[in-house]
Amino acid sequence: MSVEIPVGAHQPPGAGPAARIDGPGAGLIVRFDGPAPARRPYRPLGAGSTGRTDEAGTGVDVLDSAGHLSCHGRTDPTMTRTATDDGARLRPVPAGAAPLFVRAGQAVYPARRLGDLVSRRPAGVTGHQWSSALRAEFDHVVCAADTGVPLFALTVGPTAPAGSAGQRTERMVAAVCAAVGLPVLRIGSPTLRAADHGRRIITYVIDARAYAAGAGAGGDDPDDIPVGYRDIVGRLPDGRTGAVNDLGALSRAAAVEAYVSRRLSDPIVRGLHVRWRDGTAEGWSWVEVRPGRCLVERVTVSEARWHCGVDSARLAEDLAAVAVGDRLAVTDRPAVAVADESALLDRDELRRQICVLRDRRDELATPFAFGHLCGD
Repeated sequence: MSVEIPVGAHQPPGAGPAARIDGPGAGLIVRFDGPAPARRPYRPLGAGSTGRTDEAGTGVDVLDSAGHLSCHGRTDPTMTRTATDDGARLRPVPAGAAPLFVRAGQAVYPARRLGDLVSRRPAGVTGHQWSSALRAEFDHVVCAADTGVPLFALTVGPTAPAGSAGQRTERMVAAVCAAVGLPVLRIGSPTLRAADHGRRIITYVIDARAYAAGAGAGGDDPDDIPVGYRDIVGRLPDGRTGAVNDLGALSRAAAVEAYVSRRLSDPIVRGLHVRWRDGTAEGWSWVEVRPGRCLVERVTVSEARWHCGVDSARLAEDLAAVAVGDRLAVTDRPAVAVADESALLDRDELRRQICVLRDRRDELATPFAFGHLCGD
């Protein structure tokens, strides 16, 4: 049986000139084509529309002889419309939640699970990815102070080993965050922790992004090259003149003091940085604790198609310098005692590892600029 319904007679909005009802077997199949409205009012069964649609804009619902409703041909039968189906998938932090601090109109909250920030599963994310990612926790979440809508999240800590369950979870979290539009700044380090460094990193990023969006845009003169946030020169805490927004400045000053007091064999905190083709930035920093033996820190930064306001590779190197400073932060004994011998790396071995990094230049997104460190 085939019945043509006249235009306007119990016709789903946006269904085109006519909807067609076919009655195969024991049930009625209600079909309509055309763009789906954002929301459909409730219609009684048999009124010409089931009031449901799929993500692609074409719905096929089946009413069996008992009047039960089921769906066919949907991209994802588990994804149903909700009261928040307005295109936004991020859930605001509850109004009563107290932030750790507020800066430049952005409220910073402590640890939050991803499941607390996302309202529903986005298209393209599998059920396994969804269920695994929802349990993941961010160290800090930065939200708009007026609305509570998440702007970005921060994680700080050791990087999961390659091929581990932790790395698979990180990838699932990244897939969900990319789908819902939540930027995540990931700091990978065996030494840095959110409890000790989270506030400093977030403050730095908020200020760097504000500078890049405003004062860092340059003037009317086309020859006036804007100074990056990291390169602003001013007075350092030790009285010297230098880059005031170098997060590793305190570590560098502490190394000089340790050298003067004969707690280090070299006063210079050295480093390098690279950016890999997958978007991850990596920074190394080291100081010679005793002749030929170095304390080395490595940090990775992933901003996931988002800009943290400064060159992420240089940020990684600066954070590695911060980690070196933390390892050497002692006042009552020689810095050499901070790390046991197994924690120090032979200078020749460090040079060899830098050469290996140089030889992987085909995997880098930018040229390797530290070949001079491979020489004697």
